Amino acid sequence: MCFSPQADLIGGAVICGIGVDAIRHIDRRPSHLALATLPVVFGAHQIVEAVIWFSLQGHVSSGLGRAALWIYLIVAFVFLPIFVPVAVAAIEPSRWRRRLATCLAVVGTVVGGVLLAAMVRGPMTVVMRPYHLAYSVHLSDGGIFVGLYVLATCGAVLLSSNRWIVIFGVANLIAVVTIANLTIDGFASVWCAWAAVISAAIALQMRFGRPRRKVGLAAT
Repeated sequence: MCFSPQADLIGGAVICGIGVDAIRHIDRRPSHLALATLPVVFGAHQIVEAVIWFSLQGHVSSGLGRAALWIYLIVAFVFLPIFVPVAVAAIEPSRWRRRLATCLAVVGTVVGGVLLAAMVRGPMTVVMRPYHLAYSVHLSDGGIFVGLYVLATCGAVLLSSNRWIVIFGVANLIAVVTIANLTIDGFASVWCAWAAVISAAIALQMRFGRPRRKVGLAAT
């Protein structure tokens, strides 16, 4: 997905389509809307990254590229660590799991606020690397906040009582460890692309996890 702007465009469009299908299959479960929307967010996120690629390659204006950079990092650094645990908490039937997911949403809010402040202070940069984009913001104690970010985004889904969501979380956690070992400066780009791909698991949950409709029996 993150290998080129063309891959981002195609992959983003496909993931958005998966997300639309997920939203169509929430049936009468409004609490599932946030989770079903997540693939659309990931898909649109990849399309925004394609604009950043094109800007760095000189195909679109630097102003448009800078705007796309802000949108991309706000989604990656601020929106996701808050939205993911909130979406999981919204569908969780277990009270204690829901409370823990809510606590992780608070952690995500703190992390998102710190990262947003770092973005505003600057410098905030992006450069092309082979097969990915490298994003950088200046952040003291970055390792701590990266750990809290992973806790908020991956921890919430691992807490879920829904097996599809747990699979999504396990795959993300494995990806976090693998990608961090392969590339640090490309982590945001590669991990977000991976998360977009496996968000298909959410669409499967929306389609196959629908509640059974009760069938009434006529009185005789």
